[in-house]
Amino acid sequence: SLAGGEIKAYNEMMEEARNIAIERMIEKAKSMGANAVIGMKIGTSAVMAGASEVIAYGTAVLIEE
Repeated sequence: SLAGGEIKAYNEMMEEARNIAIERMIEKAKSMGANAVIGMKIGTSAVMAGASEVIAYGTAVLIEE
């Protein structure tokens, strides 16, 4: 908001979006035969007024057990 402070509903929505992005990344890594993701980063950007996107990316790897 213009006066500053936390916008609780927005923070909760962004947290949920981060969790969804991470889960999608994990599922994609699993589908590639990986059992780990290294070098993970999360990015956000505003795509239009009132809308943001969250991107999770990293390198899918197979770690020997």
